[in-house]
Amino acid sequence: MEYTRLGSSGLKVSRIVLGCMSFGDTSRGFNEWALDDNAAEPIFRRALDLGITFWDTANVYGFGTSEEIVGRAISKYSRREDIVLATKVHFKMHDGPGGAGLSRKAIMEQIDASLTRLGADYVDLYQIHRFDPDTPVEETMEALHDVVKAGKVRYLGASSMWAWQFAKLQHTAELHGWTKFVSMQNQYSLMQREEEREMFGLLADQGVGSIPWSPLAKGRLARPWGTQTTRASNDPVADRFFSADDQPIADAVQQVAEARGVPMAQVALAWVLSNPGVTAPIVGATKELHLADAAAAVDLTLTDDELRALESVYTPRQPTGY
Repeated sequence: MEYTRLGSSGLKVSRIVLGCMSFGDTSRGFNEWALDDNAAEPIFRRALDLGITFWDTANVYGFGTSEEIVGRAISKYSRREDIVLATKVHFKMHDGPGGAGLSRKAIMEQIDASLTRLGADYVDLYQIHRFDPDTPVEETMEALHDVVKAGKVRYLGASSMWAWQFAKLQHTAELHGWTKFVSMQNQYSLMQREEEREMFGLLADQGVGSIPWSPLAKGRLARPWGTQTTRASNDPVADRFFSADDQPIADAVQQVAEARGVPMAQVALAWVLSNPGVTAPIVGATKELHLADAAAAVDLTLTDDELRALESVYTPRQPTGY
């Protein structure tokens, strides 16, 4: 496994992130395909064997149960100091005034709740899951700065928003001398490249690292077009992000992968990693082989002809996931 700095920060991370939305208690109704502690054990162990030590979860995943599973896994299979632990805040956890959003009350309440579930004293990267139009950016950024100064958080990150919104948040922090974001968790794959228009330029200018989610387009770039999986059959969100018009992209990945003699996932991830603005894509594994393919992608360098073949079939589209 390769390791690199997260943006211009001093934080060193693995070039593949273990996405932990795959873990949780299915009885809570979050994900039909989620893995409990026992089913997740081989995934965590394989991640550690491969050197994947950057783990990303969120308070809303499994309605808190993902954080609980991740916390138990760290204490059982590793050491807290060996893991770069990331979680998020924004989406609804309960009906109270601190149950959602990015108000000062919500941030202070939710970081404490996350730390309790994780069984940790701090998280390395605390990310705002979305932009909150109902809260002044000054309130959000000062509250985030305060949780950093309190020692509960080491670094700050953001996720999935318009470039102007991210710029506004960063400028507000800089204006007041508050902690700025070091990462952006944006959707980026061969099937969703709209972040190239403005966001990646902004990230480069600000020295912010990108840790893309859904680099495999929710699995559509990991298997021949039309192949179904348990997750694909039970993921209503995916249908809002991708359509039948995307088949030529999946076909191009399949052709390059077959010519190379490697799985499609390796090719799709290697393409994401080829973007100089990308620090580490997030892989939400439900099987050990998913992580093996991801780790192998780090060492796969695509030729100029392969890059052109993969990129030439893309058509502009509306950004999704905001």
